[in-house]
Formats: sequence, structure tokens, C-alpha cells
Amino acid sequence: MRAFPVTAVIIAAMLLPFAASHAQPAAAPFQVNIDVDAGKPVGPLKPIWRFFGADEPNYATMKDGRKLLQHLGELRPGDVYFRAHNLLNTGDGTGAFKWGSTNAYTEDKNGKPVYDWTVTDAIIDSYLQRGVRPYLQIGFMPEALSSAKPGTPYQHTWRPGFSYNLIEGGWNAPPKDYAKWGELAYQWTKHNVERYGRDEVRTWYFEVWNEPNGPSYWTGTQAEFNKLHDYAIAGVRRALPEARVGGPDVAGAGGKFMDAFLDHVANGTNYATGETGTPTDFLAFHAKGNPSFVDGHVRMGIATQLQGVDAGFRKIAAVPKLKDKPIVIGENDPEGCAACPGPQNAYRNGTMYSSYTAASYKRIWQLADRNQVNLDGALTWAFTFEDQPWFAGYRQLATNGIDLPVLNVFRMFSKLGATQLTASSDGEVPLDDIVKGGVRNRADVGVLASRASDGKVAVLVWHYHDDDVAGPEAAVTLNLRGLGKAGKVTQWRVDEAHANAFAAWKAMGSPQSPNEKQYARMEAASVMKPVALPALATRGGSGRITFALPRQGVTLLLVE
Repeated sequence: MRAFPVTAVIIAAMLLPFAASHAQPAAAPFQVNIDVDAGKPVGPLKPIWRFFGADEPNYATMKDGRKLLQHLGELRPGDVYFRAHNLLNTGDGTGAFKWGSTNAYTEDKNGKPVYDWTVTDAIIDSYLQRGVRPYLQIGFMPEALSSAKPGTPYQHTWRPGFSYNLIEGGWNAPPKDYAKWGELAYQWTKHNVERYGRDEVRTWYFEVWNEPNGPSYWTGTQAEFNKLHDYAIAGVRRALPEARVGGPDVAGAGGKFMDAFLDHVANGTNYATGETGTPTDFLAFHAKGNPSFVDGHVRMGIATQLQGVDAGFRKIAAVPKLKDKPIVIGENDPEGCAACPGPQNAYRNGTMYSSYTAASYKRIWQLADRNQVNLDGALTWAFTFEDQPWFAGYRQLATNGIDLPVLNVFRMFSKLGATQLTASSDGEVPLDDIVKGGVRNRADVGVLASRASDGKVAVLVWHYHDDDVAGPEAAVTLNLRGLGKAGKVTQWRVDEAHANAFAAWKAMGSPQSPNEKQYARMEAASVMKPVALPALATRGGSGRITFALPRQGVTLLLVE
């Protein structure tokens, strides 16, 4: 029952920046010129955005979780991946904040392993039935295998508002028996191959644990984690030699811990096999921003996140044997705790989160190119929290089955083509400047353009600022070159007045028990609706489109 007072504080915090950002009259629009040359490709544009995840695995089988998974799978069927913690925890399968369980492994009175895949199967079934595939995290430690000190509680008691260190418990300890741990990974993979087929399971990602370089998720040593990793990977590969395996999903760039891990998998003696090195098909680290609450409004910390991305890329690029390995930023977010309250996190329900996402992903693509690394994915650690108050302020993609504005930016990403085009904006903050200091002076009105195999040109434009305060619209002139004859133009928008269920909820009085008509209104308001613009008149393959873009707005134009 204590969740509701905490949630009331979160909701109040969410509304404060909204009031602040609309208390001042809007200034006159400022002009921005954007140039796109459809005849000058830059190179491939990988769909790095297609990865998502959450602490709570059991939500995937619940009503709102199933609905949201369906929406994620529709973004890119069969090529969207989901990562979840707690998949091997002991328990009855009841979801809770930063917790989940499957009871996959127990032992009989003689210490013999007992495997039960009922709950893990239901979770993976829920993914696959909706076009989503597993980024399968092998963890955490089943109670029967945990080496935690006697008397240590197994499940943590954390809830929103509590200190983060209270997520510790017996689940984050090394195993008593590494051979049994490796056998668990083998038996799970073997079962998955038998149930889903070799061709399916070979498309998955397999990684071990989460953030082992910090005390919250791992109480063992560096060497014990390397051993844990080796035994699990050996078990997976024994069941499926071609399985795609990697890790270690460290917090941040990983510091000395990551350096030691990279050296171990490249050059060390494998604890499980005795061979040199550990099979590694991809490498993973995390990057988080750092929002704050300043003068009554949220100020985002996009520079902190981008600096973390850059540091992670540089660390991997510096290891010759590993520099060409695919990289997944296994958690890629504006801050570090999806379930944590606080006024600094009051960006989540509205357009601050959606515009931040558009602005940050462009720079992540740029940093990968600059560091010459093989970026495969940037995973958004946001899903949904079942049976919580409406718009409670958690970092999520939907609330009670209603999509938030940020999810529509991923829908925009899904419409981008596979080839990036030459594009520039005189309103875009340069890469070096945003990595160093964020967007604290002039706004960032940026552009990303692409072409699909059918020739359609997609132009994504955003108007972002770190500070959630009122600001003038951008009067955008989009100059297009390298086109054919006149064609159809379709526009999608995400801003205060478009594809924004949060704005609709506030307009109806912020009901915590909406009726079916109010629910239908919010669901309709959440949908990103295409608008057909006048046909683009071209001369010599060139054309021009003008439009207004409000602060924290994002738009996508598709030219056919």
C-alpha cells in the first residue's frame, strides 16, 4: 500500500516541469535551413534501435506486457530483441519492481538438479509470438546454487524511493558449484533448441549476468565473474556450437574491470575448457545520462550518456583481437534506474523523452563511425510496469496499455531506410559540442536522412533542448536534391499536440480510474497519424518543404 503515496509524489513531479514549460509566452520562431541530397549516400544505416529490455521478466506474460511486446514486434518483425534480468531466479513467477523469477533450477534432497522450464518457456513464447526474439541473459543465481552467507535473504525488498543498494540479496552471489552452473546453461540451451529449433535459437543473443563491475548485481570478484562467464558460455556452446555469445554488459564503459575481461576473453586461460580465450561474438557495455532538477525544471544530461558511449567504443577499439566485434550498448538510457522516482526523472511521460531519444541516437551512430567500431545495437532499458497508477513517472514505453510519445520515435526509426543520405542542418549542435556540454545554449534542430530499397526518402528532424522550459518554434526550410519527378509526401509528428497520450490524459483532468471512453480517447491520442502533404513539386530533381517544429518536437517526412 505504500506505493501510492510514492507514486503521488512522482506524478506531482511529472506535472511541475509541464507547468513551468508552459507558464511563459512563446517567443518568435527562428529559422533553420536543412539540406538533404538524396543522390549522395553516406553508407549503411544499421537499425541499432531495435533492442529493448527490462528488469522484470514476468511482465512479458501479463496483459499490458503482451500488448506492448506486440507493438515492439511490429516495428521490425523478427528483428527486435528483448533483454531481461532475473530469468533464472528462484521464486513463484510473481513480478515486482526490479525483480522476477522462474524457478527454473532447484535441487532435490540429495542435491540433484531439478529443471523446470515452464515459466521461462512462457516468457520466451510471449516474445516469439509477437515478433520479438530473446537477447537471453543467463542469470541470476538460483537459490540452491547461491554461495551467499547463511542467513542472507535471497530476494531483495527494494521498492521505489528506497536506497538502490537494497536490491542486494542471495541472487547476486557466485555459484557454490561452477560445474552445476555450466550444466544449467547447457540444459537451458538444449531445451530451447528442442522446443524452438536450432535455426531459431541461433538467431538469439546469449550473455551472462548484468553489471558485474558493481556491488549491486555481483558480490564476487573479477576472477569469479570471468569463471562464471566461461562456464556459462561453454554450456551454451556445448548445446549449440553456433550460438551467438558475448558480454559482459558492464555498467558504464567498465573501467579496469572491462579491461581485465577483454584481456581474459582474448588471451586468458578459459576456466571451463582450459583453452586460450573465450568465444566472443559480441561485446556489451552500458551508457546512461544524468538528468537533474534545476530552478523548477528538468535539465537532461545527454552529454554524460554520449561520453559513456564514446568511452565504451574507445575501450573496445583499443583491443586488436576484439576491435571488429559487433557491439551492443546493452542499456542505453537518459539515466540509470527505470523504477526510481524523483523530480529529475520527470521527463519520462512527455516529449522531453521522445526528442532526447531522436537527438541521442543520431550522435550514437556518429560516434560509432568516428571510432570505427561495429555497432550492432543500442538497447533501450524501458518496458512497462504492470498494474501501476497512470503515468506514474517510471521510465517506460507505455502506461496501462497506452503508448507514450517516446514509442512513436521508435516507430519513426522503423520507417528509416537502410542507406544514410548526406544531410545537414544549420540548427544542429555539432557532435563535439553536444558530447562535451550537451544542449544548454541554442536548441538542437537536427536531421537524419535515409533512402529505402524502394527509393523512398525519409527525413527525420527533431527540436531538442536539455532544459524543459518554453522556447520558440523552429521555422524549418527543408531543401531536397537528387530527387526524381514530383512525388507524394507524408508527415508524422510527435509533440505536445500530436501522438501524445500524456497531454490527452492531463486535458481530461488526469484521471486515475479512467472509464472505457477516456481509455479509448487516450489510446487514440497515442497513435501517430500520418498526414499527406501537398505533392512535392521538383525542378531539376530539387524541391522544398517548409514546416514549423515546436520545442521538444520530432517529425518524419517520407518522400515517395
